[in-house]
Amino acid sequence: MEVLKNLFERHFHAPVERVQPLQGQLGGSGRKVLRLSNEESSAIGILYDVREENVAFLEFSRHFRRHGLPVPEIYAEDLTQGAYLEEDLGDTTLFDFLSKNRTGRDIARQVVEIYEKVAAVLPRFQIEAGRDLNYKVCYPRGSFDRQSIAWDLNYFKYYFLRLAAIPFSEQALEDDFGRLTKFLLSADHNYFLYRDFQSRNVMLRDGQPFFLDYQGGRKGALQYDIASLLYDAKADLPPELRQQLLDHYLDSVGSLIQLDRGAFIEYYYGYVYVRIMQALGAYGFRGFYERKAHFLQSVPYALKNLRWLLHHVTLPVALPALMDAFQGMLRSEKLQSLASDADNLAVRIFSFSFHRGLPKDESGNGGGFVFDGRSLPNPGREERFKSLTGKDAPVIDYLNQQESVHQYLASVMSLVDASIANYQSRGFKNLMVSFGCTGGQHRSVYLAEQLAKHLRARNGLAVAVRHVELENLGK
Repeated sequence: MEVLKNLFERHFHAPVERVQPLQGQLGGSGRKVLRLSNEESSAIGILYDVREENVAFLEFSRHFRRHGLPVPEIYAEDLTQGAYLEEDLGDTTLFDFLSKNRTGRDIARQVVEIYEKVAAVLPRFQIEAGRDLNYKVCYPRGSFDRQSIAWDLNYFKYYFLRLAAIPFSEQALEDDFGRLTKFLLSADHNYFLYRDFQSRNVMLRDGQPFFLDYQGGRKGALQYDIASLLYDAKADLPPELRQQLLDHYLDSVGSLIQLDRGAFIEYYYGYVYVRIMQALGAYGFRGFYERKAHFLQSVPYALKNLRWLLHHVTLPVALPALMDAFQGMLRSEKLQSLASDADNLAVRIFSFSFHRGLPKDESGNGGGFVFDGRSLPNPGREERFKSLTGKDAPVIDYLNQQESVHQYLASVMSLVDASIANYQSRGFKNLMVSFGCTGGQHRSVYLAEQLAKHLRARNGLAVAVRHVELENLGK
């Protein structure tokens, strides 16, 4: 933390007055992301101990800015301590903007216009800036090669197919993976591949898109990144909009290089499949293996994409075992239960410490309830409770004996129940409820668990609980 404050003061010639953790901004990457500010200035500080990734991000950022591309300016860095300071691009991602400006399949025109801008600027990263990029700093691979593809396909096989109990023949699937890999690598792959080009990595400021999270970039084929954007699972773009944006992207590519659209499309859907498999592997690892249930909320959208592909696309390479596995996924009762959960109202309940800031709403819906539990009796002040949490019986018994706690919970449940009834009647899909206290260990955890217990007795809800401070403490 101090290293970021020093970088801020050195750059802006004024001290930091506020530090706000931005939880969840970079997903499961392990980075600590903070907003540092005073009355005049604001910046984003990153703490991350993988030097190679930091070097790639910093060099790529400066390279892209030299090409006039909209990426954050790098203000200062101290790689010896895994720290750097960058331009603050605000809080609105493209996914947030999409979520707030759509009703089912109907997406507002201003969202489509932003997507068109994003699709048009992507080829400038891939082609213009890719020509003279220093690929020696790429991490962990310099190109999207056979090894990269093998990692993605095995990630899908072991963390999704295996953990979802989808039957497959190991050798037949490996044979298909080999054929798919050979096919993908026969495409022209002498361009910059952004690697994670999706709606949560595009920030909007003053109606213009800015781009983040390209530190995993490497040399590769054009098709991968536009497939990542258009088949971004939870964005759930309608097929006709995908085609419209693909045409817009290809027009932009055609203004930079000579393009054979037929040859491009021949490989395109192969890259769509491999990107969906990579994403499913990530959902399986985080959801099935690490038991972070909210990651599984994206699975039904990925299955919807697969169903469309299986009905509308024939690849120029035979992959019978893989197609059988996809069909098995669509028939799976386990995965169908995730799809039915997606039709429910998802209620995400958090506990947190006010010292570390509010949990970030990653659904794109902008909030819900934040309840302050600091007015309630604090078990943390008593020695016998200090090593325990709000999930432990002695703490639960203590708080259950407090009349003020029962009154508080009754008020909370009345408010939340009324909102849930309204949300369900209007077809809304997400509600976030957060409980904060001083340390995020006792009262807020207890309150979150009590509300979850209350709501799980109701139909039509998918309830998930996260205790942010306990995760930070490893409890």
